[in-house]
Amino acid sequence: MVLQYRCIHFNKFLTKQKSYRAKKLIGFSDKQMYNVVADVKNYKQFLPFCKKSTILSSNDNVMLANLEIGFPPVIENYTSKVTLIDSKLVKAECHDGRLFKYLETTWRFAPGLKSNPTTCIIDFYVNFEFHSLLHSQLSIMFFDGVVTQMESAFIKEARRRYGMESIPSHPLSDVNNQ
Repeated sequence: MVLQYRCIHFNKFLTKQKSYRAKKLIGFSDKQMYNVVADVKNYKQFLPFCKKSTILSSNDNVMLANLEIGFPPVIENYTSKVTLIDSKLVKAECHDGRLFKYLETTWRFAPGLKSNPTTCIIDFYVNFEFHSLLHSQLSIMFFDGVVTQMESAFIKEARRRYGMESIPSHPLSDVNNQ
């Protein structure tokens, strides 16, 4: 029994895949939050670890964006296909990066309280797999901090653009991290 536990625990350190999900009721409208998250070209201005953000092409509801991320000792460029559905969804997918085998980030937005139009429900999901086991093991030390800082940066940017929240944020379900 102890040997089996050790194998399972050890396998967690061998996996290169990570994911994070958070669902919250927040004090900004779905349109306001969508506008912040869809503003990829300005990520470098407000997202921690984002050094550059460039739109390579854009048409209808899809854009290609190049991002340079850096959290020492790793600095990496990658290109994401970003799908946009106005006030509903921002989904970024990278399947050709040197750092990531794949990286998928999804933001879903829904109206919040019927009695308060400046609220919405955000569902934030990140799923990725590193090419390198070394990068994966390094991420164990900082992954939770990076994704929560990233999520907080979008809220902070919404606050800068639109003023204070109409209500405090409320988690709506358990965070499911792997």
